[in-house]
Amino acid sequence: MTTRQNIRTHTFHTPFGKILALKDNGVIKAKSIRYARSERFKKPIPLKSAESEEILDKTPVCPQNISPLLERLIGKTDLEKFEAEESTQFLTVTRPENYNEHEKLPVVVWIHGGSYEIGCGDLPTSDPSVWVKEQNIIVVSVSYRLGLFGFLGGNENRPANLGLFDIIEALQWIKKNINSFGGNNENITLFGQSSGGDAIAHLMISEGAENLFHRVIIQSAPLGFRHKRQKMSAEFFQRTEFLKEEKEALKMTESYVKFLPSFLKYGLKTSMPFCLQYGHAPLCKEEESLEKWRENASKYDVLIGLNHDETAFYVKTAETGFYTYLNNTILDKIVRKTTESIYEKPANIFAQNYAEGGGNIYRFKIHSTLKNNPIGASHCIDLPFIFENKSAWESSELLKDVPWEYIQENGKKLRSIWAEFARTGNISDTSERPEMLELRKI
Repeated sequence: MTTRQNIRTHTFHTPFGKILALKDNGVIKAKSIRYARSERFKKPIPLKSAESEEILDKTPVCPQNISPLLERLIGKTDLEKFEAEESTQFLTVTRPENYNEHEKLPVVVWIHGGSYEIGCGDLPTSDPSVWVKEQNIIVVSVSYRLGLFGFLGGNENRPANLGLFDIIEALQWIKKNINSFGGNNENITLFGQSSGGDAIAHLMISEGAENLFHRVIIQSAPLGFRHKRQKMSAEFFQRTEFLKEEKEALKMTESYVKFLPSFLKYGLKTSMPFCLQYGHAPLCKEEESLEKWRENASKYDVLIGLNHDETAFYVKTAETGFYTYLNNTILDKIVRKTTESIYEKPANIFAQNYAEGGGNIYRFKIHSTLKNNPIGASHCIDLPFIFENKSAWESSELLKDVPWEYIQENGKKLRSIWAEFARTGNISDTSERPEMLELRKI
């Protein structure tokens, strides 16, 4: 922690205590607020008050392995700016600096992706500042336990779904405190991409999450990976049981990769070895999930969708392995089939089931409209449109054939539509659509 000089600050007075925030570039950002604490493989314990009014020097992240693929996809990670923290219950609140104090702003809660294994809520590539200023909303970015610490369990000593329990605690904190930041705790939208979207879909049917949010935006959730994971998870759990006594968390993350599930035995789902586990609190059994979503259809407004070429980056830019020997025609077919099975068909089933329950639900798909973009609309392409931050995204291979002006032009329209949904739960037929967006109400 440090005392900052020549930096404008603001103090929020909340039921949680005084919270110091930084003013920068038109927003006020209260960074890395600890909302709970946990011991290894234990449920989070909510904090009753703020532990400190200081601002952390480094961003806390759950211990994790750096993913070379993700660094190519999104950008290099500056390790000097992050610090491994096994009890990773932190959140950041970003609010417009200038707003009407008599107005309660809609609240968007960002749940990051990363296959339940990597990432955190406070990456530069998910900085919501532009969106917050432009649309006059509040964004709360949540960090939670990942990997071995949050999403692999099987008994009382190593429970499953601990990361989901963390998120629920964060939502409890937001419900109690966000009004003090100018937010409306009766207008909370959960927003997640990839595994973050998958987590949000399951929060809709989780015990203990009732009345904590009102609508959801689910981008590129790999719902096709949620089925029949029990044997794979049990094997992975058993093979990593010896790591539970390891004192150094980073050694745990270095070691588990030797015991990852075999692709030959379990297929494509091995690309996401960590996941939510049905039949363990706070979730129902897998066979009950569709009925639970249908039963809850009147509770939440839903905006769900995907990118047309979700798997393209992984398939078409592979540097080693099977894909490097195939021609473009075959690669295109693989991209279409895998995108359909992992993302598109499961999203369609979810949406149709939800609509049959009487739910208010919109479906979207993002396409590439650029002629010279061989990757197309791949996984994560939606993120720079929402989180416009050129310096953070400039090293991304995903965007190497995409002009930044294209991101800016389409992003502003997409942010407007997403904010409209967050405010009201509806999207007007007259709202201007970006050219790459296909959108319809189910």
